[in-house]
Amino acid sequence: MRAHLGDQLVVENTTTSGARRDGEIVGLRHDDGTPPYDVRWSDTDEVTLVFPGPDAHVRHLGPPDRPGEPAPATQRAHGPADIGRRVAAERRRRGLGREETARRARMAPGYLAYLEEESADPSASTLIRLADALGTTVTALRGGDTDQAPGRGRAMRRPLLREIGPGECRALLGTHGVGRVAVAAPDGHPAVVPVNYEVVDGAICFRTAPRSTPAAAVGSEVAFEVDHMDEVLGQGWSVLAVGPASVVTAADAVRRLTGRAHTTPWAGGEREMWVSIRPTRLTGRRITPADG
Repeated sequence: MRAHLGDQLVVENTTTSGARRDGEIVGLRHDDGTPPYDVRWSDTDEVTLVFPGPDAHVRHLGPPDRPGEPAPATQRAHGPADIGRRVAAERRRRGLGREETARRARMAPGYLAYLEEESADPSASTLIRLADALGTTVTALRGGDTDQAPGRGRAMRRPLLREIGPGECRALLGTHGVGRVAVAAPDGHPAVVPVNYEVVDGAICFRTAPRSTPAAAVGSEVAFEVDHMDEVLGQGWSVLAVGPASVVTAADAVRRLTGRAHTTPWAGGEREMWVSIRPTRLTGRRITPADG
């Protein structure tokens, strides 16, 4: 067994009472990458020294072991430029400037700027320092968690769940983002689908295609949900809007929505039908530390 810094150690369930466990390799004890490893477990965020047994294997997320060996799919799909974008996005999300982030990661601010703006290929040790500075993981910065459901981190020890009022709900909805609309699909079954949305004059608007699942919202009362979670701290919020949905038909209104849109639909294709949800009920919840 050989590993690189940033690879994932996976321990499979070998008993009926056990559970699959995984963690990020954050320390090597031997230059050739053989065990033991310092592993940060995804379920506890604790770092322990691990001597892998026969039920463990390494999932390589970094560069290949041998020249000419193809990189894993996650590495091919998420290159250096994407790493820089994720670093910049996470830094801004946490309200950190480049100077402060570089200081925490023990690197020159100029190199951090180069990493964010150019197709730099940082080493595993650099990514580990950046992940620690930003309170995230190397796997997340590499995009290796894109096929994992969110919310795999541990809950905080003393969480407080509280209701939030309509004013804060509107502020959290903001001007645009990605939310989920719950509808009765054309086949009669309930469905929840993500859509890129805009908030214009208090209405939640999204683009879709006729006869698509989101288009089934038209003419009925629907639920629209948006949320955000902090994987590291185990806290977050959700907002639920309920109201009637209608198709926007006025040409000037369509032009206005299209002109103000912050992005085109991520799903691509011809999606020129605008649907507007006018909330009649707006509720939300937030999870914070009990002593926060």
